[in-house]
Amino acid sequence: MAHIINEPSHTFNEYLLIPGHSTCECVPANISLRTPLVRFRKGETAALTMNIPMVSAIMQSVSDDKLAVALAIEGGVSFIYCSQSVESEAEMVRRAKSYKAGFVPSDSNLSPEATLADVLAVKSRTGHSTVAVTEDGTPGGRLAGIVTSRDYRLSRMSLDTKVATFMTPFDALICAKDGVTLSEANDILWAHKLNALPIIDDAGRLCSFVFRKDYDNHKRNVNELLDERKRYIVGAGINTRDYAERVPALLEAGADVLCIDSSEGYSDWQKETLRWIRARYGERVRVGAGNVVDAKGFRFLAECGADFVKVGIGGGSICITRETKGIGRGQATALIDVCAERDRYFEETGIYVPVCSDGGIVYDHHITLALAMGADFVMLGRYFARFDESPTAKVNIGGTYYKEYWGEGSARARNWQRYDLGGDRKLSFVEGVDSYVPYAGALRDNVAMTTAKVRSTMCNCGALNIPELQEKAVLTLVSSTSIVEGGAHDVIQKDSITAVK
Repeated sequence: MAHIINEPSHTFNEYLLIPGHSTCECVPANISLRTPLVRFRKGETAALTMNIPMVSAIMQSVSDDKLAVALAIEGGVSFIYCSQSVESEAEMVRRAKSYKAGFVPSDSNLSPEATLADVLAVKSRTGHSTVAVTEDGTPGGRLAGIVTSRDYRLSRMSLDTKVATFMTPFDALICAKDGVTLSEANDILWAHKLNALPIIDDAGRLCSFVFRKDYDNHKRNVNELLDERKRYIVGAGINTRDYAERVPALLEAGADVLCIDSSEGYSDWQKETLRWIRARYGERVRVGAGNVVDAKGFRFLAECGADFVKVGIGGGSICITRETKGIGRGQATALIDVCAERDRYFEETGIYVPVCSDGGIVYDHHITLALAMGADFVMLGRYFARFDESPTAKVNIGGTYYKEYWGEGSARARNWQRYDLGGDRKLSFVEGVDSYVPYAGALRDNVAMTTAKVRSTMCNCGALNIPELQEKAVLTLVSSTSIVEGGAHDVIQKDSITAVK
């Protein structure tokens, strides 16, 4: 008969951290969230290290080039989704790697033949008061001038007035040539008291803008994750089917780290993918694998050469694998089991293989619990899908804004490669749903709040960094009654009462 584990598997919500001794040194400003992304040998440091323990999920509704840049600015890594053509994914990687901090591509553009009404329409659509005027009205056209709110007065001008008659013409503009450094561009801004500096090429075509308001923002990006050429670190997903074509294209585009996107990682499909990569690129290409839920799965992928291992099956908010197929494990129990094996593997081999907890994160404090249980970082889907920078549409339902969010196992994603077991190239049944998540605003603001909570809890545990947290943390299982007790109870909250006049 089957081997049966009689102990129940647990989720993050069934655990609490016991506060430890906090010294005067334990203040949030002193807490480091740096964590290794890829394997390294004892006594060495990882080739890739993140400044916050957060990566974005390999999902159509989460990770594109825009989110990759936003997350790298905050110190994490985004894995651009692979359920698209090789060319499309490579182009997303290329755009993210070529993005220059502080140099903003123009998304508000008109031709000289446009009208004041067009200017107002662009301003309403983008929220930007600076409109580039190019000869053909495209973002990369020859720069003809600029329109700002100082160039027109609605009370004295007709809406059909041509842009050419009131724009600041090119001859009156101060511009910089493509290739200027951000520091040099900012010096020009300040020296000439400008709000915006156009960057043009030798032919006068518009390349980007540098804005005065972005100067302070750039100075605040103390955690931004950059490569040796000062480009943002970018990850990319691959699958176990077309890796021979996809991997070279992604590496050529500049991807810093890859990750196999699969619903279940304890398989020869992943072994063969890792073997192929190691045979052609050796150790210089960094690639994670997964997902697994026990010690055997971790050991298998570590010995296959995975640079990190993802843990979690069926715990995602849009995943229905457990109810569809009856496989998986409570995320907390799976993570504890795998991390114990990770430590044994390190003791035996001297090789540390980071563990990524993927799924099961509902509240911010679950991230701290995952780290305390041994995870080096967490992979998040729903969390990032809520933000401005995710690629999905923002919709208004009943006066409340939401963003679309769907699973890679849903009919909408049609990502058969992720769930492929060697059969027909189609999804015979779904393992994910199509849904909405509450819109939450900008990634920067939300990540700052989340990491503030993590740092605060680490202070309560007397830990100044993640390894210390894992060493000092004391976790306790809680009953269902204790979970109820942990929230607001036996009161009527004021915001739940509608005032009656």
